[in-house]
Amino acid sequence: MVRHLLFFLALVWLGSGFECQFKDSGGPDSGDDKLQVHLVPHTHDDVGWLKTVDEYYYGANNSIYHAGVQYILDSVIPQLASDSTKRFIYVEIAFFERWWNEQNEAMKTKVKRLVANKQLEFINAGWCMNDEAATHYNAIIDQMTYGLNFVQETFGSEARPRIAWHIDPFGHSNEQASIFAQMSFDGFFLGRIDYADKELRLKQQRMELVWRGSVKNLEADSDIFTGVLYNNYAAPPGFCFDQSYKDARPIQDDPNLYDFNVDETVERFVQETCPQASHYKTNHIILTMGEDFQYENANTWYKNLDKLIKYVNQDGRVHAFYSTPTMYLDALYKANQTWEVKKDDFFPYADCPHCYWTGYFTSRPALKRYVRYNNNLLQVCKQLEVMNGPAKKNGPSSDLLRRAMGVAQHHDAVSGTSKQHVADDYAKRLAIGAAECQVLVGNVLNKLGVKNPEIKPPTLTFCDYLNISVCPLTEKTNSFTVTVYNPLARGTDAVVRLPVALASMNVFSPQGKLVESQTLPVSNETRQLRQAQNLKQSDSSFELVFFAKVPALGFSTYFVNSTKSTVKNKIFKDVPKRVYADADEVSIENEFIKLSFSEDTGHLTTMTDKSSKTTTVLSQEFYWYNGSVGTDASKQPSGAYIFRPNSSQPILISKEINVEVFKGTVVQEVRQVISPFISQVVRLYAGQRQAEFEYTVGPIPIGDKWGKEIITRFDTDIKSNELFYTDANGREMQERKRNYRPTWKLNNTEPVAENYYPVNSRMLIRDSEKQLTILTDRSLGGSSMKDGSMEVMLHRRLLKDDKRGVGEPLNETGISGEGLIVRGKLSLILSPPKESAALHRELGEKLLLGPVFGFASNSLTFKKWTSQYNSQHKGLTRELPANVHLLTLETMKDLALIRVEHQFEAGEDPKLSQPVNISLAELFTDFDVESMTEMNLAANQLLKDKQPLHWNLKTKENKEEQRKKKKMAARKETDLNVRLTPMQIRTFKAVIRRHGVFQLKNVLSTTN
Repeated sequence: MVRHLLFFLALVWLGSGFECQFKDSGGPDSGDDKLQVHLVPHTHDDVGWLKTVDEYYYGANNSIYHAGVQYILDSVIPQLASDSTKRFIYVEIAFFERWWNEQNEAMKTKVKRLVANKQLEFINAGWCMNDEAATHYNAIIDQMTYGLNFVQETFGSEARPRIAWHIDPFGHSNEQASIFAQMSFDGFFLGRIDYADKELRLKQQRMELVWRGSVKNLEADSDIFTGVLYNNYAAPPGFCFDQSYKDARPIQDDPNLYDFNVDETVERFVQETCPQASHYKTNHIILTMGEDFQYENANTWYKNLDKLIKYVNQDGRVHAFYSTPTMYLDALYKANQTWEVKKDDFFPYADCPHCYWTGYFTSRPALKRYVRYNNNLLQVCKQLEVMNGPAKKNGPSSDLLRRAMGVAQHHDAVSGTSKQHVADDYAKRLAIGAAECQVLVGNVLNKLGVKNPEIKPPTLTFCDYLNISVCPLTEKTNSFTVTVYNPLARGTDAVVRLPVALASMNVFSPQGKLVESQTLPVSNETRQLRQAQNLKQSDSSFELVFFAKVPALGFSTYFVNSTKSTVKNKIFKDVPKRVYADADEVSIENEFIKLSFSEDTGHLTTMTDKSSKTTTVLSQEFYWYNGSVGTDASKQPSGAYIFRPNSSQPILISKEINVEVFKGTVVQEVRQVISPFISQVVRLYAGQRQAEFEYTVGPIPIGDKWGKEIITRFDTDIKSNELFYTDANGREMQERKRNYRPTWKLNNTEPVAENYYPVNSRMLIRDSEKQLTILTDRSLGGSSMKDGSMEVMLHRRLLKDDKRGVGEPLNETGISGEGLIVRGKLSLILSPPKESAALHRELGEKLLLGPVFGFASNSLTFKKWTSQYNSQHKGLTRELPANVHLLTLETMKDLALIRVEHQFEAGEDPKLSQPVNISLAELFTDFDVESMTEMNLAANQLLKDKQPLHWNLKTKENKEEQRKKKKMAARKETDLNVRLTPMQIRTFKAVIRRHGVFQLKNVLSTTN
């Protein structure tokens, strides 16, 4: 989407006569020193922004914005078919796949011919052009794989895209670059980088480089050539020929007409392209000829571009021609230049001194959580599809949720930067996909659980509002089962927390043993949330809490009933609440942690790690920043994209808070009421190494006419020395330094906003003795504004549009209309630095892929139930090592797609950061892997066929050293052993043989 640039770089061409003479750069026109101008016809089609994805495709709701993607493709194809020199690139497969499915065979044949001729070229080709700040690597890989494999299956391996194209996302991550390199992309083109970074790069001819996304882990395997486009992604001024552009200047080449403008047009073109070329290293430049939703009438573009090419080439000072980013990249490679290596990322992004795009790191936090939750559910759904065998033709599948998740990764979806009705549409799509996945999950768990297929299985119910203690079945039934599925490749002790009607309940394990449990009263804040969500029929007064032991990739069924109907649970004890005012000491603890709270204010004061006998001063407060509405320094307000507080000092929300303490054998918790719109529960579960902070924020008050941005801040005595660390899309940690940029001198114009970074899963500070790590349950923004401190932005409600095109304030009113209420969790780990990675990597994996709960009423005795059903099922014969993550298990046509990942960085842990060997032989209980072929990360190219370009680099490495690093040893398809190095992901298409009547099988040699 086009956003206005409020800071314009005035670039002056210092050459004389606009002759554009260049030294021979060894390119495709070797011996010719003309400027080679690559004209790239393109459209940028947001998968939702101002309109929903359906409205954009069909051209509906044009009162908001005129756009109809179907008409763009309808219009472009005949133009390409009429002239073999014409080119066009297309990106968003979510749209193209729709259009493709509507075409007849004749049109499909025509399009396939255009793709084979390289006239229609797929670029990027994910389901969407994903955001890079609010997305998790798991979801990025999934959506890219989904789109790329549509291209592969429809058009063949010759159509495999070689160019990654992120021309609109608002900042770029190291992990994204690394992912693209591992997906066999040769080049990566960006539209947006920080205004000051761009200004310096233009001056120094550093707009193109090789980006090393994973410096200390994958090294050269993460290298990708990266180019920053000159004009974001728009055509040069005066050369937009789209019918939607009111100031279009068509080329009028009839000399008999008064408005003949060929000479003027050619001169303007030379004056535009020559200055641009002075900022790049070769005699090749790329011009993006298109913009948002353009080419609905492709004839207006191609008719004028044909004339432009004709008359510019007749003039002879420059050479212009139809091209694609792939052709441009190949020309740069042949130029044989030496390129700098970039090792840091492109965050945060600002387009003017007071315009930092760091607000969207948190915007629409409820949607961000819903996307993360559905990623969890999607992985479960895909795993169970493999275990279940081929699905019935019209049965439930993961496909709806895959598509919805693919759309949700778009850079105006999970980012929170769309209009409200579009955000609602994203959530609706996810809900529909999730509902179908839940049916599938229930069906497969029942199938795995039934001992006799003639016996009708229980109907599993899924409760989507457990975070506010709502589950009608458990609230209304005094005897029920809880089936817990664990998607991890290691067993887990899952916390089960659910609403019940009675204070005394028994819980029995899959083996029929009494399980320790605890009930607590439902808080007033949770009751109010139920009412705000119109869930007034839920009126349970208690929550039941216990641990469920669940095997790797398997399930366990637990049995719950009231103590009135069974033997008294001798383990259970009614634990009365302890009111803060009566407490001598306000503290909670478990085997590993102790948290202490001020008796005067109710605030947290210290945290003790019992294992290392380390205590740190730790206070937590809630603040808000007033969102700027525009000041004398700048008229820029805070909005969906921009974070711009009106003061660098946040406003403390409450000095004293009300506290209740509950202590039991399963969990101890402190309930805090901070203000009328903020409450929190701090929990320590038995046996866990992290403290859980469950916050509830909202409705954010706006009666004073100020928008507010709510943060929580943890202050410690850790000597962090201006440094803090944030993750890149849930994987590698990135070092951040306050008020600093690695590649240019930062102009400190926005002291808070310029220090905010994306926090996808965790952030941390440390010194030589202690490390404090915060893990999140969704993507948020965070910073360290002073040594020993970390702050996380939890929620935003603003009253001004920030003038970046969305056209409405970020003012989510929620179901009640009074304002959106957000509930979320932060997890804190305090430990010595050398022990921290083992803890936060394991917890991060558990937060990403948590257990899924299914509930069923039960009237059978335990003996009768277990005679008919399996109460436990293991999906793996052995657990994977602690440093290995099963990232993907899904069906891909007639094969299984398996990704395994080393989830530690080099040097993070003395043992777990070492290379590790695993075997997939006899690993799964429901099927055997018979053979497998290794693929690139996107599973659209055999890894042995991957031939990355080797660039001359301004480092000690030469091309031969690069080749050695990137060369993969050939492996036999029957070799099921896998070696993983730190942060490495390996991808396999596997032939599997199911244990039973179902089989997934194909001949691997026919796949690529």
